[in-house]
Amino acid sequence: MGSKSMLKYLLRRFIFLLITYIVATTIVFILPRVIPGNPLSQILSNLSRVAQANPEAIRAAEKTLMEEFGFGKPWYVQYFEFITKALRGDLGTSITFYPRKVIDLIIPVIPWTLALLLPATVVAWILGNSLGALAAYKRNTWIDKGVLTTSLIVSQIPYYWLGMIFIFFFGVKLGWLPVQGAYSQGTIPNLSWSFFIDVLKHYIMPFASIVVSAMGGWAIGMRLMVIYELGSDYAMFSEYLGMKDKRIFRYVFRNSLLPQVTGLALSLGGVLGGSLITEIVFNYPGTGYLLFRALTTLDYPLIQGIFVILIASIYLANFVVDFVYALIDPRIRLGQEA
Repeated sequence: MGSKSMLKYLLRRFIFLLITYIVATTIVFILPRVIPGNPLSQILSNLSRVAQANPEAIRAAEKTLMEEFGFGKPWYVQYFEFITKALRGDLGTSITFYPRKVIDLIIPVIPWTLALLLPATVVAWILGNSLGALAAYKRNTWIDKGVLTTSLIVSQIPYYWLGMIFIFFFGVKLGWLPVQGAYSQGTIPNLSWSFFIDVLKHYIMPFASIVVSAMGGWAIGMRLMVIYELGSDYAMFSEYLGMKDKRIFRYVFRNSLLPQVTGLALSLGGVLGGSLITEIVFNYPGTGYLLFRALTTLDYPLIQGIFVILIASIYLANFVVDFVYALIDPRIRLGQEA
């Protein structure tokens, strides 16, 4: 009976996520097309230089490109082709990097984004929740006030401000760290120790800016959750029974972590989207930086391709969280049946 209810619950969640995925990809299809401008302007400009401003050659090239990208077809035909190709894993050809395939552009940058944002997100989550729990446990002390004040300030600092402050002090004034890129220009990626050190030096500032900026939000959220749990009936009843504070706090901490785990899963799910501003500020070759280039050149297929992968990763993370929640707490799946 338990496994049957679990299957029903997961099937409902899967259908719901599938419907929302189609809605989300529809929005992704529409949004680039409402931005003013001709997506083929850049590639036609390049062709005009090659063709020495021959109008007939340019018109012929434009006609060929319109047919290849399908921009001359009715919007609903374009939409149907986009959805069916996306489901088959075909994300089309990039306009900016013509004739390279979108998937060939996205795959090489994914490891850089994952290597930067996955550890940064997890470290920020661990540090933020630890500090938030400590502040709640030491409520109304200097530790609580210090953590809360610092978290409020840090959480309000935009990524790009913090990144530029780091660049100014550690890159320009002190000259300790390189200010842009994932490794030094002219270096060929290899498995040597010197290349690893070079990558690490380029990695420190973007990593630190993400951790510091995100840590404050986690700390504030965890502090509020722990304070709420400390005022709940089971915590107060345990205190009346004479249970030690540290033991009560362990129970409270575990219960407070559950919503934070959800937040972490969603953050990890969206990690492929990259921290756009951070990657732009540091010229870091991740998916966020690639998306920025696609947006500035109105590269419809590349914009759509990045978002299709981003949305799929978020929904996959949601589905995994739903599954874990249902395993941990049967009331969730039973509540869905009620």
